[in-house]
Amino acid sequence: MIGIIDYGMGNLRSVQNALQHLGYRSRLICESNALSKCERVILPGVGAFPDCMKQLEKNGFTTAIPALVQNQIPLLGICLGMQVLFEDSEEGSFCHGLGVLHGHIRKMQDSHVKIPHIGWNDLTFLQMDPLLEGLSHPYVYYVHSFYACDYDKKDLLALSQYGSLYIPAIFRKNNVWACQFHPEKSGDSGLRLLQNFLSYDPKAKEHQRKP
Repeated sequence: MIGIIDYGMGNLRSVQNALQHLGYRSRLICESNALSKCERVILPGVGAFPDCMKQLEKNGFTTAIPALVQNQIPLLGICLGMQVLFEDSEEGSFCHGLGVLHGHIRKMQDSHVKIPHIGWNDLTFLQMDPLLEGLSHPYVYYVHSFYACDYDKKDLLALSQYGSLYIPAIFRKNNVWACQFHPEKSGDSGLRLLQNFLSYDPKAKEHQRKP
């Protein structure tokens, strides 16, 4: 079963509709104990980091998600769902995250471009990964004012440039992938990325290389 974590925030229907378009059935997961029945899980998110963490904790996901990661279940975080996988954020006031990924979420600052970063941008691949198979010069859709900093460079798969800022776009650490952009709103490229995640075989051998 494909589970989409429902903690009361996020554009869940857009993600669910994208999966349905690809021919996959999914289930909205409101109870944290239901995660153990999922073969792979998507953590979407729209809104503020502290509000998201408050809702995740209220519904028992702050312990269930790290347990899911420990059990090697493929997990995909999207936008705010990506950000809460990191250690902490300065959005609003300092707030701890799930700590699945090393790094911190900080406010984007560049006086020459508009913040928030809203719209289409291209991806630059730093290393290859099963999630990126079949993608060539993709453009993806962003909506955010905060971004990941001080992360492990070995976890970064792709980035986008926005003004003077280099936006970490896709991370991977073991069975965890995380996208700052919205694949469900990114046209054919986003659908291909979701398809790659949904069809990924955790038992398959991988050979990463520089693009």
